[in-house]
Amino acid sequence: MFDLRQLRYFVEVAETLSFTQAAQRLHISQPPLSQQIQSLESDLGVRLLDRNRRRVALTEPGRLFLIEAKAILARAESARTVVSEAAAGFTGQLKLAYAVSVSFHPALPETLLRFSHEAPNVSLHLGEMLTGAQYDALLSGQIDVGLLRAHPEGVANARQLNVETIDHEPLVIALPVDHRLARRDAVRMEELAMERWVAPPRAHAATLIDRLSLLADKARFRPNIRQEAQQIPSLLPLVAAGLGLALVPASLRAVHLDGVAFVRVDDPEAYLLLAVASRVDNTSPVLDSFLRTVRQARVKLGLA
Repeated sequence: MFDLRQLRYFVEVAETLSFTQAAQRLHISQPPLSQQIQSLESDLGVRLLDRNRRRVALTEPGRLFLIEAKAILARAESARTVVSEAAAGFTGQLKLAYAVSVSFHPALPETLLRFSHEAPNVSLHLGEMLTGAQYDALLSGQIDVGLLRAHPEGVANARQLNVETIDHEPLVIALPVDHRLARRDAVRMEELAMERWVAPPRAHAATLIDRLSLLADKARFRPNIRQEAQQIPSLLPLVAAGLGLALVPASLRAVHLDGVAFVRVDDPEAYLLLAVASRVDNTSPVLDSFLRTVRQARVKLGLA
């Protein structure tokens, strides 16, 4: 059976109609070229070329075979490209989940934009998911990678997970623009002991609620949570309405809502973790490519 090398040799001779020129373009001597063409014709049982000392011409079977040979070579090159890109992580699919509060963090759009440019043929499946659910989904194989808000403390089989920190995102206080502290650059939690608060249910934002409790405990008070909202961004309209203050990630400053101001919390523990997690045994080239992109985005954004 003929091989791809013989097809390439035949195509060169058929297009140049010269064994001498074809041999030069192929960087081989003419005798081996002639031998390969003869072997190809013998294998096919047809004469592909009429040649003598003066000219080389395609026979009718040769003309038809040239069309097929080019198609086979193109298909082979396409297969080579597909395999090469798959090995480099540029084709395939990736299932990504992210916590709702990550939606406004610049690392998410920066990573997705870079990855879409570098691996346009990867089918990316995105979905919002709570941090705890992400760890479960990673361990079960439901997702390949997650952008989440906490380390897997207390998660069964946590050793099967690889978790890389992207950022320690500062937390800020969202408060009405006419609040007495709204024009401050920073505020201490002790100054907020008597305030009313709005917050998401702990089931929907355990990391944020735990951080609020930690900061309040340090300031020796328990937050008076008067109203809940299912999503962290949904707290801002409640703040604007004067129902209470909210502790939120600094990236929510991107939400420009009339009536809401943001003030930094003066406490080194006023931050929310942003991490990327995957299974240790997931050796997918696509995942490796995505994780590289996450690291590149982190460097560009100057994150911790």
